[in-house]
Amino acid sequence: MGRRGLAWLVDFALVIGLACLLAVFTFHRIGALVTDVPGLAAKGGWGLLTSHGDYLRTGEQLGRSLWHSAVRDVQQGFAALVVCTFLYQFLCLGYGRRTLGKLALGLQVLPAEVGVLGKGRAAGRAAVTTVADVALISIALAALAQGSVVVAIFCWALAIAGFWANALPVLFPGRRSLADRLAGTVVAATALPGWEDVRQSQAYEYLRR
Repeated sequence: MGRRGLAWLVDFALVIGLACLLAVFTFHRIGALVTDVPGLAAKGGWGLLTSHGDYLRTGEQLGRSLWHSAVRDVQQGFAALVVCTFLYQFLCLGYGRRTLGKLALGLQVLPAEVGVLGKGRAAGRAAVTTVADVALISIALAALAQGSVVVAIFCWALAIAGFWANALPVLFPGRRSLADRLAGTVVAATALPGWEDVRQSQAYEYLRR
């Protein structure tokens, strides 16, 4: 695995870390639904008053209400993951030409032709990368949480196809992913700073004082 693959692993590890934080937050939201005793009592009490003696239907409606709220929380968590991933890619590329993974491995994103990268190219590359790496999988898992198994399987297949469609073109001449080709960008290597560069830097001189 080359530097580009390692850079992707670093960035994806950051996404996984964010996903874990969002999962903890989502589980807390779902737990709050169950432990909200006053809210449940109000819903249950009003349901009993309007049930005309149909207690089974009232209990079923209350359960469905809680289930829909929990599913909505899960879907909002996946939506937040997709939005945060796009913003991470866009802001890093638009203002620094590299994500943290690329920075660590000495890579940068440049326009394929002469010119500046620009916010448009950065947004386009960020969008394709987000869809291929996160968005399709998130849609599949959100559909599965809702009970739409067929939709989840279809989206999961799309996610696998999208990932490889974005990654495999790197193996061909030009070494440009689908995101690069659609956005008009290319990933280029930069020199990693050596010890002499560090010694000559202003930060090193400041630390020596």
